[in-house]
Amino acid sequence: MKKITFFGWSWRFLALLILFYICYLGGAQSLSGKLPDIEPEPGLVTIGIGLLLVGIANTLLVAALVLSSRWSNLRLIFLLSLAYFGAVTFVMQIETWYFLSDITVNSELMPYLFVMGLPVAFLFVPFSVWILGKGRNLNSRISVETSTIPFRQWIWKLVLIAAAYVTLYWLAGYFIAWQNPELRAFYGSPGAITPFWEHTAHTLRTDPGLFLFQVLRAMIWTLCALPVIFGSKLNAWWTAILVALLFSIPQNLGHIMENSLIPGDSVRLSHFIETASSTFIFGLIVVWLLHRKHNSLKDLFGIKRF
Repeated sequence: MKKITFFGWSWRFLALLILFYICYLGGAQSLSGKLPDIEPEPGLVTIGIGLLLVGIANTLLVAALVLSSRWSNLRLIFLLSLAYFGAVTFVMQIETWYFLSDITVNSELMPYLFVMGLPVAFLFVPFSVWILGKGRNLNSRISVETSTIPFRQWIWKLVLIAAAYVTLYWLAGYFIAWQNPELRAFYGSPGAITPFWEHTAHTLRTDPGLFLFQVLRAMIWTLCALPVIFGSKLNAWWTAILVALLFSIPQNLGHIMENSLIPGDSVRLSHFIETASSTFIFGLIVVWLLHRKHNSLKDLFGIKRF
């Protein structure tokens, strides 16, 4: 790719930012007339500032994912679009379905929360590949190099990934989000907080499927990370940061603005801190485990080559 001047990068970023807003706001139009008739509390920032931050953050993130990949053309478009939709929309909205379908999200609205994410993933991401100069020769084959991680390592690493996610999810959920009495009341558990182990035991008795559901989400997160990990031309640390940002930023910035699906500002803020921190750490863990094969437990926890 030929050298691009500062002016060249500037107009490309501006074009991408405008394109992001067209896709993002176009997707949001699918929710018109379907949101609950609830007056939300003002957010941490105004809608205008929030949209500005969402646009800049997503544009920079997608640009970084595109430019850091050694892939290009249809391969990059196809895999990155799927990864972005999976990590930013699908894995988040299935949790919306699990927790909010009996509170603020009805059966009519639910499908459109998935539709809302389609334009950014499948229009903005492909156009970003083209605008950033990595969309030449679109007739190239769509293929992915085979990972050098042995099959048996895949098994125990996926088990560790699932355990790590469920642990992070549960600890952040209890020690960050669940500490907020307004959040507990919103989810139907008003009153004093119960101790951690009592709360855990109660959930295992009354909602055991929650933990299996989170294992499923961990596997989807991981699947979304694979195109970034295997396609990255960066070292493992920078790749881990990119995956961590993909897991934590686009999904959670919406919590800083007013939102009728979660009308309480303190509830949104608690979720923002809870999910942004836990998914960021989880992204680092996924790359740590999957960026290469490990020959031993000592190799896994050593600093050599990572």
